[in-house]
Amino acid sequence: MALLHRAEIRPTKLELLSTWLPRRPWFLGDAAAGVERVAAYRFDDPAGEVGIETLLVRAGNGPVHQVPLTYRGAPLGGADAWLVGTCEHSVLGPRWVYDACGDPVYAAALAGAILAGTGQAQEYFEVDGRREERAPSMGIAVDGAGLAGAPGIDAVDQVDDGDPTRILAGSVELAVLRRVGDDPDLPGARLTGTWEGQPAPLPLAYVLPR
Repeated sequence: MALLHRAEIRPTKLELLSTWLPRRPWFLGDAAAGVERVAAYRFDDPAGEVGIETLLVRAGNGPVHQVPLTYRGAPLGGADAWLVGTCEHSVLGPRWVYDACGDPVYAAALAGAILAGTGQAQEYFEVDGRREERAPSMGIAVDGAGLAGAPGIDAVDQVDDGDPTRILAGSVELAVLRRVGDDPDLPGARLTGTWEGQPAPLPLAYVLPR
C-alpha cells in the first residue's frame, strides 16, 4: 500500500526530470520541450521507509521513457551517482530523489513484482482522517516463466546504465527498458504495462538468474 499526501513538492518531480533526463545516454526527445507525465505505477517498500514510483514520461514528440524513482528521507550511502536531485515535501520535509536502478530497495521490489507476483502498490490518500483509494494510471502484469520465488536483495552489485539498464543484484539480473516499446523480445520473466492510449501490453522489465 502506498499512502500518498496532498502536498506541495518543490521542485516538482517533472522539474527535476526536465534537468536530469536529457543528460542520460539513452534519452531521445526535445530537451527544450520539458518533460510530461504519461502514466505511473508504484511498488511497496515492506519497511515503509522508501517511496518507490516508476514514471513514464515523454519530452516533446520523443518516445515514452521509463524512469523508476525512489524517494528517501535521508541520503542513500554510496549512491551519489544515482541522485536525481532533492526537493522539499510540504508534509514529509526534505526528500532525496534517486534513479531507482541504483537503489537496492527498488531492485528487491522489482524482483518481487516479477517473480513473486506482488504486483503494484494500491494508492491511497489520507482525507479528513480516512483513506481514499486512488485509481492507478496504468496496469502491470507478468509474462513468461518466473523463478521459484523472489530472492532477498540487500545491495546492488553493478549497474550498466544503457537501454535496457541492467542491474546485477544478488542471484538475479534485472533489466529496465528506458525507451518503452523499443525491445519487445525480452528473455526471462517479464513485466509488462498498459495505460490509456496503449491497450496492448508493452514490456517494461525482465529478470534472469545469474
